[in-house]
Amino acid sequence: MNFDYTEKMKSLQEKLTHFMKEHVYPIENDYFHWTHSPENFWKVWPGLEDLKAKAHEKGLWNLFLPANYGEVSPGLSNLEYAPLAEIMGKVIWSSEIFNCSAPDTGNMEVLAKYGNHEQQERWLKPLLAGKIRSAFLMTEPEVASSDATNIQCSIKAEGDEYVINGRKWWSSGAMDPRCEIFIVMGKTDPEAARHSQQSMILVPKNTPGVTVVRPLSVFGEYDSPAGHAEVLLENVRVPKSHLILGEGRGFEIAQGRLGPGRIHHCMRLIGMAQRALELMSQRVATREAFGRPIAAFSSIRQDVSKSLCEIQQARLLTLQAADMMDKAGTKGAKELISMIKIVAPRMTQTVVDRAMQSFGGMGLSADTPLAGFFGAARVIRLADGPDEVHMHQLGKNTIMKYATEATK
Repeated sequence: MNFDYTEKMKSLQEKLTHFMKEHVYPIENDYFHWTHSPENFWKVWPGLEDLKAKAHEKGLWNLFLPANYGEVSPGLSNLEYAPLAEIMGKVIWSSEIFNCSAPDTGNMEVLAKYGNHEQQERWLKPLLAGKIRSAFLMTEPEVASSDATNIQCSIKAEGDEYVINGRKWWSSGAMDPRCEIFIVMGKTDPEAARHSQQSMILVPKNTPGVTVVRPLSVFGEYDSPAGHAEVLLENVRVPKSHLILGEGRGFEIAQGRLGPGRIHHCMRLIGMAQRALELMSQRVATREAFGRPIAAFSSIRQDVSKSLCEIQQARLLTLQAADMMDKAGTKGAKELISMIKIVAPRMTQTVVDRAMQSFGGMGLSADTPLAGFFGAARVIRLADGPDEVHMHQLGKNTIMKYATEATK
């Protein structure tokens, strides 16, 4: 494993860091207060398009897309993109500036890898250009969606169309006024083999029968303008050409989508933890309690040192997963991906919690990004597969491996 950065990567990291310092950090509080004002819910912050144009001009655009897709992506590997995702993670909403925001990244990868020419022309091109946004509809309220084979949304063929019926929730991005397309996972054949029942299909948001029922809050936050929605699909009809790849290929597509996405999430989380450590260190260096600088207390120094160690451990593990994915694909990297999905969100929660404690009451407020980081880390312990699912499979594989070796 060689994690030394090439000159190309060093240049991109420097450009991205400079862009964040010049354009993003100075307006971070303004963005937060504007988007959290009720009169602005489900509206786009007015300065966003200008920032996107600046990022595009600097070549900081579609950095996530591994293969060079025409001239719209630098064609970075997962290992090359990982430190860039970490830099973006230091400001939760900043990924959109560089067209690297979930769920669009995963949806664009799906269309780039599995979409046909018509689907790519109609939906991928405007997504790559940052002109529209999208949503991914998988989770359902009536079933334990940690087991995706439980999904009940039906996709039935009728003539030249598919008819879709179901209820989805935690549909990230569905509230966004710029969202024009949903990727929906449902069952085309309930009688097929367990992992061949599901398919993915493209559903334009304005299709008759699509109802965005309500936004869902996370720790009281609505995450405007993208949001997380409950969506009802009632006799929704779309042409058969909207099916992605083919019937029964839903799980295959999902694995191709979720592997890179988990690395992106984990590197953004590491960026949150890194910034929390920086803020904690700056805070304790400038405050006094009981006649001494807070930084002089042994408990504080232990918190800082443990946080530094834990961040670096998670960072190296995530880089290893990214490197393995580049070399062996999602399947070859599946155990490392499970490891980082277990480790990174918990590590971030722990480090951010320490930072919040060092700030006292201020750490609980919106005057720092820490509360937002804590919530984001907690969300990722459920998103893209809950901890328990990853630990169950990882534990099973590990026991089998060593039990088999013992019998040789």
